[in-house]
Order: sequence, then C-alpha cells, then structure tokens
Amino acid sequence: MDSSLFVFNDRTTIIYVLVYVDDIIITGNNNAAIGKVISALSSTFALKDLGILHYFLGIEVVPHSGGLILSQRKYIIDLLKRSHLADIKPIDTPMASSSKLSKSDGEPLSNPQQYISIVGALQYVTLTRPELSFSVNKVCQFMHNPTSEHWASVKRILWYLKKTISHGLFLSKSSSHAIQAFCDWDWAGCPDDRRSTGGFAIYLGYNLVSWSAKKQHTVARSSTEAEYRAIANTSNEIIWLAHYSRNLDFPHLLHLSYGVTT
Repeated sequence: MDSSLFVFNDRTTIIYVLVYVDDIIITGNNNAAIGKVISALSSTFALKDLGILHYFLGIEVVPHSGGLILSQRKYIIDLLKRSHLADIKPIDTPMASSSKLSKSDGEPLSNPQQYISIVGALQYVTLTRPELSFSVNKVCQFMHNPTSEHWASVKRILWYLKKTISHGLFLSKSSSHAIQAFCDWDWAGCPDDRRSTGGFAIYLGYNLVSWSAKKQHTVARSSTEAEYRAIANTSNEIIWLAHYSRNLDFPHLLHLSYGVTT
C-alpha cells in the first residue's frame, strides 16, 4: 500500500485519504462519513476545507460528463512563459518519427541549466499527458551534456504542448475492473549505446492508469530479447497494480496484449 494513502473500508462505507505534505484529498461513497473524517482531522490540525476538488499539486480536476479530466493547462502556460516560448507556432506531434537523437549531435549549450530545468518540468507534465512519455524520455537522456540539437527537440515538445494545451487525461466512470496491458519496444534504437527502448500502457477498466517509456538497462542481443525485457517490465507493473487494487478492494480480471514495432 502507498504510505501516503489511507483507506477505511467496513464493506458498506469506503473512504480514501490521500496526503502529500500539507495537501489532502478525501473521497469516498458516504458524504456523512467524509464529513466526520474532516471534523476529526480539524479537531487536531488546522485545516482549510476547499470543497469539491478542482486543483491538486499543479493538476486541474475538471468535471466532465461521465467522469473527470485531469489537466495541467495552467502549469503548461507557466512553463511556456518560463521558456520564453509562449508566442511560438504550434505543431502536431511532439517528435518526428524519424528522429534518432545522439549525444554527438549539435553544439554544447551555453546555458545547460535551462535545458535541465525545462526537461525536468516536462517530466511532471507526463503525469497527465502519457503521449509525451517517449519524447520526454529521449530528451532526458542528455541532461549531463545537452546540445543545440537536443534543445531543438525540447522546443518541439513545447510547440506541441502549445497546440494541445487543453488536452488532459480522461477518467470515466467504469463498471469494469479488468486490467489490460499493452507494451511495445524497439531493438538497438539508441545510436550511442545500441540499447533498446520499451514502453507500456495499462488500463484499469476503461481508464489509463499507468504508462512508461524507458531505455532498457542492458543491450539486447536480439529483438526477441528486447521483447522479453519489455514484457517483463510490463508484467512487474501489472503485478504491482493488481496487488495495489486488491488493497483498495477492487475485484479485477487480467488481459495482456502486446504489439511489435517494425
């Protein structure tokens, strides 16, 4: 169980309390019981009840028909201003499909600290923008010695965010608790060390709840080895998620699918 998540469940009433430093989310299926929890906490701690959840740790929570949309619109606007790219022209994709970044590309940046700061902020954006996972992972690999070419790739991601600034992650009301997982990989895709990149997307019911794109730790000697490593990494996440959902008292079914890159 996550050490920051507290669960009360007596089979009729269930309450979740999520704590991050001095920010708290309380939710459940019984408003009266939630009120008692808030009153109990208020008797010990100085609390300010902000009502219905709208904003948490830079993430906007927008009610929508059938569910919620998690968005980082304000965070992205601030990021574009900080990058001095608020007036840039938008673009349709975060990275060209033919892009293969190398540590030898381009000239070293005169201000690498800006690169590090912006890329770090982009990592946080992937919390609600799973489609950025691959491109952000790529530019993260050059934090120690970023060049002009790497910075150009970062700017392209920002251009894409400019066009899709209001996009977010939709979480719907779902009667299904089935876990479905999809994974993909390349083979020897990095021109510098020949390591492969694997990624996965895992759904709980109809909702995407976990995703990742990362370079594999070792060099795969065949595409089959890269495949098995990608599936193994995905399986580890599935096992964790299945265990976590049991702690939350979610029944679940498992269905695993995977795709092959060409």
